[in-house]
Amino acid sequence: MSVFPSYKVAAVQMNPVIGNKQANMERSLAGIEEAAAQGAKLIVLPELCNTGYVFESREEAFSLAESIPDGACACAWMNAAKRLGVYVAAGITEKSGTDLYNSAILVGPDGYIGTYRKMHLWGDENLFFEPGNLGMPVYHTPIGRIGILICYDGWFPELYRLAAMQGADVVCNCTNWVPMAGQPENTMAMANILAMAAAHCNSLNVICADRCGVEREQPFEGQSLIVGPEGWILAGPASKTEEQILYADINIKKTREGRQFNCHNNIIRDRRDDFYDPMLGTGMPLPRW
Repeated sequence: MSVFPSYKVAAVQMNPVIGNKQANMERSLAGIEEAAAQGAKLIVLPELCNTGYVFESREEAFSLAESIPDGACACAWMNAAKRLGVYVAAGITEKSGTDLYNSAILVGPDGYIGTYRKMHLWGDENLFFEPGNLGMPVYHTPIGRIGILICYDGWFPELYRLAAMQGADVVCNCTNWVPMAGQPENTMAMANILAMAAAHCNSLNVICADRCGVEREQPFEGQSLIVGPEGWILAGPASKTEEQILYADINIKKTREGRQFNCHNNIIRDRRDDFYDPMLGTGMPLPRW
């Protein structure tokens, strides 16, 4: 069982400046400091929050990327996590040799924990990045089992299910949502609805940290939110246009117990794995929790 069965989490909605890594790093660290001061133990930052998102070329993206875990932003986040005693999930532009990845890093009080590489690339990301090749890892930490997704990954329920099958308690979604075609005015973002459905169908806490603002004529949704394991919103949606930090309390014990809907139904046990592979064809071993 987690050392902290109940604790506060935070989603930091910020507006990165394309190409200005120093300013973006300082802004992200300020968000981490503020969230930690409010008692958050797990803090989630947006997708590519160290560089901005709308690259003009692969060369521009590569010039802004860094290696993990020894790059400047990764080290700054690790130092903050150690000093403040918190866990941080943050989107980062990663280079590995000559390859580029849209990645997210998880760090904690003891340093680097792991990296997730976005598996489902959106739009022009396909021109710059390689598809993620690290699978769907779930990290076992003193505050529970943590998985990470990035933005468009949230449109694929398989990833949430693979996280749940590995016993995840929390999924952090580092994201840069953009408006969807046909989206009515003054309605919740489609991404929020998908996050609520995934949380409910897998009994997961889902923390979505989006960016806001307009970058090179591309508007972003904002509307970060935190969803509990029953699928109901615990905090948010945040502003569509302003930087903001959302907070919510989650309970790991109740999350795990919540997969038992009633005396007859358990959302994990009730899968018909006589008809479909319980690990969705990934070849991953069945978990032993």
